[in-house]
Amino acid sequence: MKKFIITVVGHDTVGIIAKVCTYLAGIEVNILDISQTIVDGYFNMMMIVDAGKVEDMTRMSRELEELGEKIGVIIRCQHEDIFNMMHRV
Repeated sequence: MKKFIITVVGHDTVGIIAKVCTYLAGIEVNILDISQTIVDGYFNMMMIVDAGKVEDMTRMSRELEELGEKIGVIIRCQHEDIFNMMHRV
């Protein structure tokens, strides 16, 4: 299993979750956990995904960033190990 953390941040608009999830389903990425909040019009989502069937992680990350630009949010994708190391106390 290749776990990745995907974060999505930006102004709230209709369809953000649908567009991100549709993209992930299209490349056979399984969503293991998802959390989203909206605070004063700002959308924030964090997903833990299994990208075990994805061969080119750089391409997936780039395509998620491009999707974010199209829908007006910032999307970042990090391997679980990198995310954990960056957020250790």
